[in-house]
Amino acid sequence: MAKHGRLCVSVAVSDAVAVLAAVMPVVNLVDVIEIRLDAMTEPNIELCITQLPCPVLVTNRPQWEGGLFTGSEEERIRILCRAIQAGAMYADVELHARPELRHEVQETARHHGAKVIVSNHDFRATPAPARLREILAEMISTGADVGKIVTSATTPADVLRVLALQEIATAARFPLCAFAMGETGKISRLATLYLGGFMTYAAIDQQQVTAPGQIAIADLHALCTLLEDKK
Repeated sequence: MAKHGRLCVSVAVSDAVAVLAAVMPVVNLVDVIEIRLDAMTEPNIELCITQLPCPVLVTNRPQWEGGLFTGSEEERIRILCRAIQAGAMYADVELHARPELRHEVQETARHHGAKVIVSNHDFRATPAPARLREILAEMISTGADVGKIVTSATTPADVLRVLALQEIATAARFPLCAFAMGETGKISRLATLYLGGFMTYAAIDQQQVTAPGQIAIADLHALCTLLEDKK
């Protein structure tokens, strides 16, 4: 999969056994597996990490950024840090998390050889170009290993605006995931892979999407194969 950015499949189920059952049929199609800790009744991923053959990304998304976690911010970050200590290779923390809590995740990751993805999601729209550039600059300033900027698209212009961030990120040598949610944004989930994007996110299948407009991993993998066969 070296010809394009990484393929990540996202899974949001209740426990580790369900994670393995969902992921193992598609594990050969992906580079990274995102486990949504906020969907788990028991967010214990040691079993997942020992059984899965590729790197694990852990995300514990709060309700204030479209996730399911309802507890305190301190507890949310503690759960995320425990997952890093258990062997997760990537951890996602929101750009708008409290700075001291985001720093705690980054320090834990550094001590355990993991990388931190600092993310920002807009479930309503795609901001204007100047605002997108501000978000990217703020993200870079946090010392993130990787950035993730995801917007919601209703027009082709929305899609082009978010994808244009890849040019800026590439010039800054900053690994970035940038794409748009929604039906209109679907194309960006594929296009970003060939525009310098660090990674894109896919669903196990169309019954298990974790964000609007996600493509099933088998379909996304087939599209990549088709594009590369035509080169």
